[in-house]
Amino acid sequence: CLVSAGTGLLQEVVYLVSQGADPDEIGLMNIDEQLPVLEYPQPGLDIIKELTSPRLIKSHLPYRFLPSDLHNGNSKVIYMARNPKDLVVSYYQFHRSLRTMSYRGTFQEFCRRFMNDKLGYGSWFEHVQEFWEHHMDANVLFLKYEDMHKDLATMVEQLVRFLGVSYDKAQLESVVEHCHQLIDQCCNAEALPVGRGRVGLWKDIFTVSMNEKFDLVYKQKMGKCDLTFDFYL
Repeated sequence: CLVSAGTGLLQEVVYLVSQGADPDEIGLMNIDEQLPVLEYPQPGLDIIKELTSPRLIKSHLPYRFLPSDLHNGNSKVIYMARNPKDLVVSYYQFHRSLRTMSYRGTFQEFCRRFMNDKLGYGSWFEHVQEFWEHHMDANVLFLKYEDMHKDLATMVEQLVRFLGVSYDKAQLESVVEHCHQLIDQCCNAEALPVGRGRVGLWKDIFTVSMNEKFDLVYKQKMGKCDLTFDFYL
C-alpha cells in the first residue's frame, strides 16, 4: 500500500522496481488499473478485488483509517512525505488544473487553508506525524520526496530490500537508470506546470510574509516532532 505526497510519481517508481518494467511501457499502460486507489469506490474497490497477491494499492488516507491488516503488520506500507512548502504549491496547481470543480481562489488563500487544516484529507501536519510515529515499524517504509531527487539509487535499493525483490548488480543499475528516466518524464511532462516536480518550487510563489507565517505555523504544529525536511537541494 502506498500512502504519500507525490503518489503519482512514487506509484510508477514502485511499480517499475517491483515488476522490472520499462518506463516506456509504464507510459503506455493505465497505471491506475495496476495501482487502484483504496478510497475510490469506482474503479478502485472493484479492481482491488480482481488483483492477485501481492497487490499494489495506493491511498492518501491517514494511518488511523487504513485497514487493520496494515496496523497489524500483515501488509507493507510505503509512505512518502514531501516538504510542505513544495507540497502546498503542487497541491494548488493540481486543484487549478482540474477540469471540473477546479479551484479559482488565490494561492495565498489556498495556503492559508492548508495551514489551518481546511483542505481535503484533513491536516497534513497530523497526517505526516502520525505515520512518522510508525516509521520504525517493520512493515513501514517512510520515504522523503526530496531524497528521490537527491539520492535515487539509495531509495531504489531501499525499495528493493523492502519489497523483497531480487536483482543482481547489473539489473539494479538498470532499474535505477529506468527510474531516473521515469522521474525525468514525470517532472518535465508538457501537461504539467513547469517544474512542478522539482524541489524548491515554493520559492517562486511564496512572498516573504507568507514564508514567515508558514514557518511560524510549521514550528507550532511540528515543534515536538524530530522529522526534518529539505526545503532546498
